[in-house]
Amino acid sequence: MIKLMCRKISFFIILFFFFFTSSVDSAILESGKKNEKNPFGVLAFLPWNHPWNNYKYSQDDLKKAAALMRECGISFVRLDFLWNDIESEHGQFDFSKYDHIVSLLTDNGIEILGLLSYSADWAGPSWNSPPYKNETFVNYASMVIERYRDKVKYWEIWNEPDDEQYWRPQDGMVRYTSLLKDVYIAAKDIDPDCKILNGGLSKYITISLKKIYKNGGREYFDILAIHPFVNPLNPIDKARVKGIYKGCKRIMKENDDDKKIWFTELGCPGVVSPSKSNSWWLGMSPTEEQQAEWVKKIYTEIILQMPDCDKIFWAFFRDCKNYWNNGIDYWGLVRGDFSKKPAFKSYQESVKLWNESLKYKKPREKLKGIRPN
Repeated sequence: MIKLMCRKISFFIILFFFFFTSSVDSAILESGKKNEKNPFGVLAFLPWNHPWNNYKYSQDDLKKAAALMRECGISFVRLDFLWNDIESEHGQFDFSKYDHIVSLLTDNGIEILGLLSYSADWAGPSWNSPPYKNETFVNYASMVIERYRDKVKYWEIWNEPDDEQYWRPQDGMVRYTSLLKDVYIAAKDIDPDCKILNGGLSKYITISLKKIYKNGGREYFDILAIHPFVNPLNPIDKARVKGIYKGCKRIMKENDDDKKIWFTELGCPGVVSPSKSNSWWLGMSPTEEQQAEWVKKIYTEIILQMPDCDKIFWAFFRDCKNYWNNGIDYWGLVRGDFSKKPAFKSYQESVKLWNESLKYKKPREKLKGIRPN
């Protein structure tokens, strides 16, 4: 009993110190950004400047976003390299926008998970359908990987290919696994040191993973990407995050596999006043304060229960008012005008606590040791 009380007292002293002091050893922060085990990522739609969206990042906005990411302690950005942007006409490549964004992020000490997707207008029946021929996508992917091989070492192939919204028609992951294999082989020929992630699985995650294995995909991705969205207002749903993780590890074991897992999307809304008009697909949206609590819980508690989960990319970095016209518009750590939400501070404080633990050989064990049971 006395030991338990001491642990709790120690925990709250340490938590108060790190969560309410602004100065952290800069050397620790820098070492954290280069540590592959550092879990702090975000999904940011920095290249999105099209008629079909309203993010519209100007050059000043891009600089502002990168500066805020650095201030927050974000170490990884999941960044679209949209096929239709880069090769809008067959054989004609334009990398100018992406050259600038990649340099901006890497110059700020931020690493990149490159997302290779969707179909170009000329290459398939629709943006969310596979190309008519795998080789056209492989050629685009190869050009991107070759160009950025010195700056980008992680590549995710498509987004949520198990969801009909992003891959149609659904065929049991057969065609997707075929594409994944072809891209993997080409990528390793170009850069043997790069790491390939499957497109983040989001619907019936464990079933979708089984289908990839069934289709012979085991050797064609290095890290498993999943999107285990849950409702943080539901205590049962919170436990589902760990359950999904454990289910994936079980399926890996059944297939003689043992890969690390990245959550390349995980998030929830944070709104000022929850209502039916700003709800999301899992129910009423959390308040901004509840969103901040979920950020803290993910990065300082839930991740400690999942030793093979190396990265969690918060979705999203920035709010986007009136794009989805529901709670998804409010997933950001910052608002549309770049003002900081409470979630920004929670994320930043979680980074500080993690970076302090890097003084020790096993940061996860150290963090676990200062948390009450």
